[in-house]
Amino acid sequence: MTAQGQFDASHGRLQVGTGVAGRAAKMGHRLTIAMERWQAVVSWSGEQPTAVTLTVEADSLRVLGGEGGMTPLTGPEKALIRTNARNCLGADKYRRIRFESSEIEANDDGYRLTGSLEIRGRTKPHVVAVQVSELGPPHQHRDSWRVDGETVVRHSDFGVRRYSMLMGAMQVADEVTVSFSATVSADEIRGS
Repeated sequence: MTAQGQFDASHGRLQVGTGVAGRAAKMGHRLTIAMERWQAVVSWSGEQPTAVTLTVEADSLRVLGGEGGMTPLTGPEKALIRTNARNCLGADKYRRIRFESSEIEANDDGYRLTGSLEIRGRTKPHVVAVQVSELGPPHQHRDSWRVDGETVVRHSDFGVRRYSMLMGAMQVADEVTVSFSATVSADEIRGS
């Protein structure tokens, strides 16, 4: 029996964490950016997941905050960072970021998803590890699951221009950390 479940931003969060590189890195902020519109679709065969697709709307980003830097981030600075990030992603032309996996391997606390990641029209092989835990009292029917994961993505792999200032002395680091966490009912994730 095959089934398909799905969950989205109403179930949790998908965030991007950036670093700062360059000679003037101490002046920059390490940002936390929320991706506010995304959807995950999980295909199942019996009790086993067989495919996962995560689609993120590239222009749905919102700057939550920044650590470090010379001064705290202001509202106008967050708006400028959002505009710069959208431009770097080419969000007007490349509207979606997509991860697809049909090679899913169970491990001790979840799954290893091997597939492809598409950003700015470029597709590269990518692996994501997710942890899955059942919520609710022991020995009762699973009502909901918590799904957590984290992966590193490099701008340079996808031709994403890194924002820089001060003639390149301060720039967004090449590697960003993408993390997600969602709480989903068993029926939603299993499509039952």
